[in-house]
Amino acid sequence: MKMAKMIAAVVGVTLVTSPVLAASLNSKDRARVSRAAPRDRDDVRYCLLKGKKGRDKGTVIGAAGGAGVGLIAGGGVGETLLGAGAGALAGRVIGKSEGTNSTCDRVLRRNP
Repeated sequence: MKMAKMIAAVVGVTLVTSPVLAASLNSKDRARVSRAAPRDRDDVRYCLLKGKKGRDKGTVIGAAGGAGVGLIAGGGVGETLLGAGAGALAGRVIGKSEGTNSTCDRVLRRNP
């Protein structure tokens, strides 16, 4: 029963934080868009937003997965939080690379 409540809480937090993670570009990325060639500006902006959404989604999914594994393994609060942190870090790294496709990779390489 306790594990079911914890998993329900993790799912609830994931659903609540998804709209909060709405992507917007920071000043560094906005400067990168403005430096890009005029024909590539829309593509650079799109690719940067797509990569950011992938990172954010990967972070949330990794944290939920890490916490779930910690709970299933029977760990206490510390082990569960450690698993969630490690999962968030791994999810962010994986989501960053999986958030874009080869076309975006070429556009971003062409416009540093």
